[in-house]
Amino acid sequence: MPREPDSVAVLNAGSSSLKFSFFQATTSVCKGIIDRLGTAPSVESRAAIRDAQSACLFEGSIPAHNHEQALQWLLDWLAQYRPSLRPAAVGHRVVHGGDEFTAPARVTADVLDRLETLVPLAPLHQPHNLAPIRFLARQFPELPQVACFDTAFHASQARLERMYALPRPWFDRGIKRYGFHGLSYEYIATQLPQIDRRAASGRTIVCHLGNGASLCALRAGQSVATTMGFTALEGLPMGTRCGAIDPGVLLHLLDHEKVTLDELTDLLYHRSGLLGVSGVSADMRDLLKSTAASAVEAVEYFCYRIARELGSLAAALGGLDAVVFTGGIGEHAAPVRAKVAELAHWLGIRLDPDANAGNRSELHRADSAVSVLVIPTNEELMIAQHTRRALAEIPA
Repeated sequence: MPREPDSVAVLNAGSSSLKFSFFQATTSVCKGIIDRLGTAPSVESRAAIRDAQSACLFEGSIPAHNHEQALQWLLDWLAQYRPSLRPAAVGHRVVHGGDEFTAPARVTADVLDRLETLVPLAPLHQPHNLAPIRFLARQFPELPQVACFDTAFHASQARLERMYALPRPWFDRGIKRYGFHGLSYEYIATQLPQIDRRAASGRTIVCHLGNGASLCALRAGQSVATTMGFTALEGLPMGTRCGAIDPGVLLHLLDHEKVTLDELTDLLYHRSGLLGVSGVSADMRDLLKSTAASAVEAVEYFCYRIARELGSLAAALGGLDAVVFTGGIGEHAAPVRAKVAELAHWLGIRLDPDANAGNRSELHRADSAVSVLVIPTNEELMIAQHTRRALAEIPA
């Protein structure tokens, strides 16, 4: 039986950023982000690294303009900061696992090639997720790597939940609802038994609210339905993503407004959502501070759409026992939670205003039929645990 590694690095590569965490056993040693990657040559990439107590270990510009250079810089920095922390394994967040990868997978050349075939299903995410894996495989061929998938947690959903009303052959070709943010939802599901047994064994809706936002309906900790579908565009409005939209609007933009495919992609992913509606910012913190009417409306629209989806997912569950808020907005934006609870009052939600304003872990009043909880998510720890488990159970 292979030895379970003591130290694990977790990498989450985005289009212009590389987020990372290092764990010794289950304890976080340091974490950070390198951003502004792949932008104009004149724009310097920056790194920010903090220890487990949030003390700054490094902050400033670095000589890296792409993900490979950023990763090499990080490894060099780590060797100087704590040579003994050289990771025994690396876990990666990979957005799309398709139908094949419904559990974490030890990365081999064959697995990597199969993940490459999923790029058309997540063209803005998958290539960046896979780039660090390929780099490390070249530089350190003996270093174990594990891919952890945002789609895997939703594989438990019923066929009807995953279908679109398109001709049947398209489903078999992969045009179906996959759902995302699965690593976050899985982490919350693992925490619920220690926090609220009724929520853990019953009908719970988790609200993952951040720059990307979605909801997931859990029954006894298993995914039943979620707001994201074929891509991470569907469902709630997000920081810069549009959320649910009539497909006819897209046909109109392509046909009558002569918008190109590249322009449409940029519009839907980068210029819509809270940014597009407000014209002020994609950041909820900025919008809550703003007095601009468009900013106020953007917040109201965001909360309204959450409340509508809460009703939809409660119907999928056949009732509701608990609501969990997580993610940057869910954990910190008390006005958003208050407005959502107000709009979802009919579901039996009764919020304690003092508990909400104080960002406590339990927000419901004693007479609330539904528990309302705030649970900070930890996708990095989930990936680290999956990585350690996969390497302990699967022979090299």
